[in-house]
Amino acid sequence: MTEQFRQVFEEVVKRLSELLCGQVAVLNSRGIVITSNAPGCNGVPFEQVYGLFGETFLRVPIYLNGQAGEILVAESEKSEKISPRLVQGLVELVISQATTGRQLLNQHELKNKFIYDLLRGSSLNEIDILRDAQILSMDLTRPRAVILIDAADYILKPFDHKPFKATESQIWQRVEAIIKSIVSFFHLPNDTICAYIGDGEIAVLKAISSQDLAAWTGQDDPAQGNGSWANLVALKRAGTGLLSRLRHDTQTCMSISIGRYHPTLRGLAQSYQDARVALSLGKRFHGHNQVHCLDRLGIAAFIGTFDETTKIELARHLLSPLQQEPELQETLEVFFQTNCYPSATARQLSIHRNTLSYRLDKIASLTGLDPRQFDDALQIRLALILRSLREDLPRSTSPALAPLNPLAAAPTIAEPGALPAPAARGVRNWQSSVQL
Repeated sequence: MTEQFRQVFEEVVKRLSELLCGQVAVLNSRGIVITSNAPGCNGVPFEQVYGLFGETFLRVPIYLNGQAGEILVAESEKSEKISPRLVQGLVELVISQATTGRQLLNQHELKNKFIYDLLRGSSLNEIDILRDAQILSMDLTRPRAVILIDAADYILKPFDHKPFKATESQIWQRVEAIIKSIVSFFHLPNDTICAYIGDGEIAVLKAISSQDLAAWTGQDDPAQGNGSWANLVALKRAGTGLLSRLRHDTQTCMSISIGRYHPTLRGLAQSYQDARVALSLGKRFHGHNQVHCLDRLGIAAFIGTFDETTKIELARHLLSPLQQEPELQETLEVFFQTNCYPSATARQLSIHRNTLSYRLDKIASLTGLDPRQFDDALQIRLALILRSLREDLPRSTSPALAPLNPLAAAPTIAEPGALPAPAARGVRNWQSSVQL
């Protein structure tokens, strides 16, 4: 007896017991109970447990994919007596619905497996990938980025708060419910390709052209060029809206992470890795019920990301708003050289303290990072160091800043009235990066 046969008839037994309000069992050709709603029957010869089915029961022969058996339906004292002919017709109908649903499930499994392999770096060439995607009714010719949804608290939770795990059927019902909400949120089915990739997670391949993200694009959004950080602001807005919808529809905690767009089909695997790292670090340091992205993780993005290229690209992205601001670049350089001590910085730059405050405010406004706050100062410092150490790396994002001195002292926020520490203490031990 195959696993598929058993799974189909588990659904049949469940549905028939609900409709007929009686004991139901499925026997194989040797008279062994394959599945039943009567406790303690599975795997036992029916002759040993027939007493559980009362004095009268109906036997309906079944045949599925070359495997024979029969369904036994006991008459229920709680319901009206039903003719054997009607029971047989009902059994055939339920079996037909279960097998049809199983065929559809197999199609979904093929699609999920295809996307699962694609996100982990498929060995197929792009022509084969596009062909297979077309067979599965997926359009992968459009530029897409990965949105990763952690819905484990909803998908994997026990049914009706019972102590045992959710069944495969229950898991798929919940997956379909979430995917339905996702498609409804984005309005156009072709806009989003959704796949269940296991462990309660759903991957969404979101189309990211300007037209696809028009609903989440603001007139005042900063221009981000055509690099991997382009359209990230709109994607994060879309992710925030989607999180709100899913939490409303499921009444469950969830988390979402956003991956950057990377060119070509191979780039989907890179986008998935961005989203995977952001989800892991984001949940660990910022908790659930949030939208996580690499550029929102702070210091954790630098010390918790394994890929060195991603670190360099993140550093350039964070510093890119200062590209055309040489005065602010110089201010940052001196600010870090004097250990973030405002009076010493203003004195060395020959400017008033109020002018320095204005420049630091402008840096905070442009980058979203305030050099006067320790975590932000350290993030800027790390970005400067990483960018400078890899100036020769091919630039896939915004051009880097003009070279600053990355080996000045690491930032320490000075207490009011404290004297500045000597600026000669350089950072010399950054060659081994910390990994989480």
